[in-house]
Amino acid sequence: TFFARSDTFTLGVCNGCQMMAALKSLVPGAEHWPRFVRNRGEQFEGRFSLVEILNSPAILLSDMAGSVLPIAVAHGEGRAEFADPAGADTLLQAGQVAFRYVDGQGRAATTYPANPNGSPRGIAAVTNRDGRVLLTMPHPERSFRAVQNSWRPEGAGEDSGWMRMFRNARVWVG
Repeated sequence: TFFARSDTFTLGVCNGCQMMAALKSLVPGAEHWPRFVRNRGEQFEGRFSLVEILNSPAILLSDMAGSVLPIAVAHGEGRAEFADPAGADTLLQAGQVAFRYVDGQGRAATTYPANPNGSPRGIAAVTNRDGRVLLTMPHPERSFRAVQNSWRPEGAGEDSGWMRMFRNARVWVG
């Protein structure tokens, strides 16, 4: 009932991402979501990576498409695994990949270390069809202030690019 209501939204980060992915049968428009399993490197990754925010219906990422932002990674089970081998492409084509890991040149990261867990196509976050549910394995809440990042441009101010995500939530609720 909660997910069917048009006045709700959900953010699942890390373990919340795994939990929500396991509950995908309850979430309208989530039938192609992956589950999140052990990192390909068989170890916990705790560091910063880069992600590119893709064009998606995710309400929390409104007007953020094209941004490339540093993000905290802290997981041992973050690899997106699809039941169907074409699942990653299906989700990308549907516009339901919200962001992906990228390398220093901004290309989708398919290999370690730029892709910390081995997710296909560098998938780091997914959304449902209407954009009210966002799952992310890396942690945007750990880097919403510029001082939380390992580097920032001079004069960047107090907020990192991730603060926009939380302001989008506030705008959406009115």
